[in-house]
Amino acid sequence: MYDALIIGAGMSGLAAGIRLAMFGQKVCILERHYAIGGLNSYYRLNDRNYDVGLHALTNFAPRGAKQGPLPRLLRQLRIPWAALELGEQTGSEIRFLTARLRFNNEAKFFEAEIDRVFPTERNNYQRLLKQLLDYDQLTRPEATKSARHILTTTFSNPLLAEMLICPVLFYGGAREHDLEWGSFSVLFRAIFLEGLARPRGGIRVILKQLVRRFKEFGGQLRLRAGVKRIVHHDDRAVGVELDDGEEISARQIISSAGWNETIRLCERSESTGETGQAGQPGRMTFLETICTLDCQPRELGFDQTIVFYNDSDRFEYACPPNFASLHSGIVCSPNNYQYDDGSSKIEPFEGTLRLTALANFDRWVSLPPEEYPVQKQIWFEQLVATGSRVVADLKAHIVDHDTFTPTTVVRYTGHDQGAVYGAPEKHYDGRTPLENVLICGADQGYVGIVGTLTSGIQIANTILRQSASTSAFSA
Repeated sequence: MYDALIIGAGMSGLAAGIRLAMFGQKVCILERHYAIGGLNSYYRLNDRNYDVGLHALTNFAPRGAKQGPLPRLLRQLRIPWAALELGEQTGSEIRFLTARLRFNNEAKFFEAEIDRVFPTERNNYQRLLKQLLDYDQLTRPEATKSARHILTTTFSNPLLAEMLICPVLFYGGAREHDLEWGSFSVLFRAIFLEGLARPRGGIRVILKQLVRRFKEFGGQLRLRAGVKRIVHHDDRAVGVELDDGEEISARQIISSAGWNETIRLCERSESTGETGQAGQPGRMTFLETICTLDCQPRELGFDQTIVFYNDSDRFEYACPPNFASLHSGIVCSPNNYQYDDGSSKIEPFEGTLRLTALANFDRWVSLPPEEYPVQKQIWFEQLVATGSRVVADLKAHIVDHDTFTPTTVVRYTGHDQGAVYGAPEKHYDGRTPLENVLICGADQGYVGIVGTLTSGIQIANTILRQSASTSAFSA
């Protein structure tokens, strides 16, 4: 009998497992795949390491900082800041048809940029900052308001509202066109007020630290252990059944599989009643290609860390009718971070660019097997052609590449329709219809690496509060 079973060895599941094991809970994390991390993972192909999911770690805080989400979660997970070997972004940009806004890890720099490009919006931007919510305010009624509505009523120039919402939607928008004000607030702080960084060794540095801590505290990690159903009697879970028929008992279950996915796991169990209501699945998913270059991106004139581009002054964040959209996207270079030793080199030391665009799951999943690689190559070529508007002569310098589609997202996350950020409706308290089953991760409303880690910690602390006094586990 375990104190807790955790479904999924992604960021939020690993963080929850560490926190529970740290305080003496007997914990097992069950992962369906042979690798951890979900979409935030890594793999090796053609003797090269590829990161999946990681453009940047948001919520950057410098060494020695005590305040903010990153220092707080590192304390709660007992991970030293130095272990991540973080390098700060060199500078990024929002690039629309008629305006550009630069930003870095200095909030005042971004404020000055807005004043330079939109001089009449200075006071309105200050008003926006005063309205932002934080993680601990996400259950307030105003957290569910429309972010687009608040932005368009705050600023007199609609272009500024479009430019501000663009990176936020790309990095956390679970539904088309808009997102909740609470999610916008958290992501806006994370990107523009705190900033972006990257571990020198990529996502595997974070994952290895998480697994090491989890095992040091006595946690058990089982790979290739997919959960078939959550077994429950009436409104209380008693354990899970794995795909191979094995049953495991537990007092508490945490699922990082997603809301709809978790509800389905519950409804297949032996209860005769309904366990909950699945909601609309998300539609927002991506096509991404990772290109290895024969030179550094800076040699091609690309010295930014990330460019969010849009070919008009209205940002259309929606599932495209075609396999992918070429109207907007992201160009990101892992090389363009600055580390403490003054180096911008990463492992491997080759130049790397990531090209990301909105995609249509239905188009990709309906392809016959023989047509799938053909379309991947076609859309790789189109992504590169579009990226060449940002990085000149890009195609001539690509020596290797790999591309993932929405069906890849399904394979490694299990999210319905390949929705990278889960379902549109979020459940901030993590509660499900079963009293001892909680969810964490994207469908709790926490996105990004820091957000998902925070989600796992929060849910674990909720369980610990129920079983012990708060003084026993406060950080």
